[in-house]
Amino acid sequence: MTDDLREACRTLREGGVIVYPTDTVWGIGCDATNEEAVERVFRMKRRADAKAMLTLVDSAVKVDFYVREVPAVAWDLIELSTRPLTIIYPQARNLSTRLMADDGSIGIRVVNEGFAHELCRRFRKAIVSTSANVSGEPTPRRFADISPDILRAADYVCLSGRDDNDGAARPSSIIKLGSGGRVEIIRE
Repeated sequence: MTDDLREACRTLREGGVIVYPTDTVWGIGCDATNEEAVERVFRMKRRADAKAMLTLVDSAVKVDFYVREVPAVAWDLIELSTRPLTIIYPQARNLSTRLMADDGSIGIRVVNEGFAHELCRRFRKAIVSTSANVSGEPTPRRFADISPDILRAADYVCLSGRDDNDGAARPSSIIKLGSGGRVEIIRE
């Protein structure tokens, strides 16, 4: 796994796009601060410009760097969540503007274990995480489910996790935090 992590980090640092196993499903990723790399991910997915993408970080502490003011309830949600949880925060900063929704919000998930956690830890910046499929196609729950077009378009396809064939992976829950402590469940 060490060589795989090293190669994935090298690719991200050089502005490349990777396909990698996350704490949920297989994802397409890049440096979340690199506008050109983010644009490539949108093209790979054939995704509408208006649809934002989320990012991964390896610790809750890093959320502060990417969000102007983290609502207090977020810390409890991160700590108490028993499964992967993406939180949509208002007022994103220090990220590619292409990742942000029209209202300036950003989805961030703190990854606590596995390959994606170690990748985020070593890369030391937020990494884009969007399912490794063309928009509108089924989400790949296993490596074997990823379209050959997506694999060919990536600069690096991670080796880790390819043999996990249980197909039980599923996308994260998504909660949006609004003004005045409002919490909206987007996906359970």
